[in-house]
Amino acid sequence: MDITFVIEKFILVAIIFGISLVIAMYSTYAERKVAAFLQDRLGPDRAGPAGMFQPLADGLKMFMKEEIIPTHSNKWLFMVGPGLAMLTACIGTAVIPWGSAITVGGRVIPLQVTDINVGVLYIFGVVSLSVYGVMIGGWASNNKYSLLSAIRAASQNISYEVAMGLSIIALLLVTNTLSLKEIVEGQHGWHWNVLYQPLGFILFIVCAFAETNRAPFDLPECETELIGGYHTEYSSMKLGFYLFAEYINMFVSSAVMSTLYFGGYNYPGMDWVLLHVGPVIGPLIGTAVLFAKIFAFIFFFMWVRWTIPRFRYDQLMHLGWKVLMPLAIANVIITGIVIAIVEKF
Repeated sequence: MDITFVIEKFILVAIIFGISLVIAMYSTYAERKVAAFLQDRLGPDRAGPAGMFQPLADGLKMFMKEEIIPTHSNKWLFMVGPGLAMLTACIGTAVIPWGSAITVGGRVIPLQVTDINVGVLYIFGVVSLSVYGVMIGGWASNNKYSLLSAIRAASQNISYEVAMGLSIIALLLVTNTLSLKEIVEGQHGWHWNVLYQPLGFILFIVCAFAETNRAPFDLPECETELIGGYHTEYSSMKLGFYLFAEYINMFVSSAVMSTLYFGGYNYPGMDWVLLHVGPVIGPLIGTAVLFAKIFAFIFFFMWVRWTIPRFRYDQLMHLGWKVLMPLAIANVIITGIVIAIVEKF
């Protein structure tokens, strides 16, 4: 095996992991600032200029807090839960193409950890695994509120994965590939998939809110009913891992939506830019464009949280099974019919 290849991948993984942590950390700051803006307040403004050091203060607080493990909990699983939540949140970034390949010293370096030909299925596998961290933490806590939260999270994820999968089937009929890299390359210029699958995108983003437990689908963490939900008994960095995992999931979901529906790192005039600014700066501009799209989606996640009230649980189940799933099935059928007609004529 080429040792240079291994070093390149190790550096790329380290950079993506570091960026994910920094974005998760400052998403907590952005969340509070967005909430303050929408509620006509200032938000954090004490720690550093404009409160910029508030995430660092929060992280230090988490590290300094006392570690408490409930006496009657399953201690091993109690510790495994937050780690599993954090692991499944991070591994979703492995198949996302962060930019076109850069050329350094004659060597072509793809800005993607791995381009597997079933990248979409990999993302869905990771999404399915993410609920286990919540389930294990909620059950191992030996707390009735945590257990109720874990049951809610499992049923919610199972319900909304069906509609999300069906929305992706329609997209795959259009793109004819499961590789995220090929899906992005097929959206060159303005040929973004959201123009061909607007209903599929709406279904996907609604399900993404439910899969990441974000408001108005934050029933597993409902403070007014469950006192914080599955992490009620957690403290210190175990609690920090759960909170970080939620924001990393939001970041990864935004990256997946940007990749599948909004062209990924593609932008108008990209060919001209690549021709005139060189083989290193050009792809990095595409990466910056992708992150701009991701930040726009993260802002949308936060905007919705502080605008729309939480659903009741019966409303959440009704929406998932009786509204989103029939719409997703209809979208698949209509897409198939349109493609058949286009190919025939």
